[in-house]
Amino acid sequence: MSTTTGTHDSDRVASPDAPLLSLRGITKNFGPVQALLGVDLELPRGTVTALCGDNGAGKSVTIKIIAGIWEQTSGDLLWNGERVDFHSPRDADRLGISTVYQDLALCDNLDIVQNMFLGHETLRRHLLDEISMETYARQTLSDLKVTTVKSVRQLVASLSGGQRQAVAVARAVMRDAKLIIMDEPTAALGVTQTAQVLGLVRTLASRGIAVLMVSHNLNDVMAVADRVAVLHLGRMVSSGDVSEYDTQSIVSLMTTGERSGAPPSRVELPEIEIATRPE
Repeated sequence: MSTTTGTHDSDRVASPDAPLLSLRGITKNFGPVQALLGVDLELPRGTVTALCGDNGAGKSVTIKIIAGIWEQTSGDLLWNGERVDFHSPRDADRLGISTVYQDLALCDNLDIVQNMFLGHETLRRHLLDEISMETYARQTLSDLKVTTVKSVRQLVASLSGGQRQAVAVARAVMRDAKLIIMDEPTAALGVTQTAQVLGLVRTLASRGIAVLMVSHNLNDVMAVADRVAVLHLGRMVSSGDVSEYDTQSIVSLMTTGERSGAPPSRVELPEIEIATRPE
């Protein structure tokens, strides 16, 4: 395995056509159990890629390898076309990879500003620069078109599920994330909150950030994804532009590893209104 670590300059682009991150032939074994078998995946800049698969398909293993939590058994990770090895989450973080897990890792007893800067506080003359942090937090949320938060000094415990997602994502953006992994971002959210989170996902892509969204909700996938990748029993059985799929074909790939019947026709889904900031 290469001795290269994930400490490259994250802004250096080896080729303008290279995906931000590529997985080439990734395998992962846990003793005799093979969790991933030769997985290939490309994550372009400014693109939402939906990672789909049934329980046990290998989605969590895949994102944990990208996040640097686990090292692959074999295969290569390419960042801007150059090989990198992640030995810890710190390596992935240095390149600009941030993961928003289902639990969001937020502290309910702290306010929004404190959560966004936790561990990265701004100091001025050895004291917390509260004004600077508050201003930056408010501006970051505004740039992401998050309009439902009344005050950045609200305790996170008082926020809705959609607002909590927004805070977790804003924290990643504030730390200059170039790839954001979102694990089931709309799970257990209502219709309005789901629309807000999906709007946030599209805003991230419009800012040139690559988004890898793990989701069981195929309506959400079809609403916001640019690309779809489907895992089945540890293998990447299909990936491509979202226009090549409909919900029926994705379900078939998730459950059997193959498309069923003729090539899918597009299914008209209920339109989801995406919340945006008033002009």
